[in-house]
Amino acid sequence: MNINILPGVDSAASALQAEKVRMEVISQNIANANTTRTSKGGPYQRQIVRFETIMANQFDPYSAKAEVRVAGIETDNRPFKIMHQPGHPDADADGMVKYPNVNIHEEMADLIASSRAMEANLSIIRTARQMAMQTLAIGKN
Repeated sequence: MNINILPGVDSAASALQAEKVRMEVISQNIANANTTRTSKGGPYQRQIVRFETIMANQFDPYSAKAEVRVAGIETDNRPFKIMHQPGHPDADADGMVKYPNVNIHEEMADLIASSRAMEANLSIIRTARQMAMQTLAIGKN
């Protein structure tokens, strides 16, 4: 029988990896908040990370674990912001320019939430490590 003495670490580590991807996507959204023309021809569209939970060996109490993974990165289909700017190179015949559907305030809130989730998962790893060290110290005495 193979027993994992740090079962929460695997879950926390997978969540850290997923949150890393989320932070990268948020930073791309922020960086492209004013991009009116992409290689696809239109304004940048906001991207959203979708997570999923994977349960492995859920019926075995000694090896059961849950992991968080990125299920996909999806495009936000909310409408673009439209502004009247007749001199803009991407303005249409009426002088209207389509700007990305990125809200900087929303992205910053998502970034803070992702940062807090990373802190919580790092705390889980630190606590598990301390518990393992204390368990090993008990064996020495």
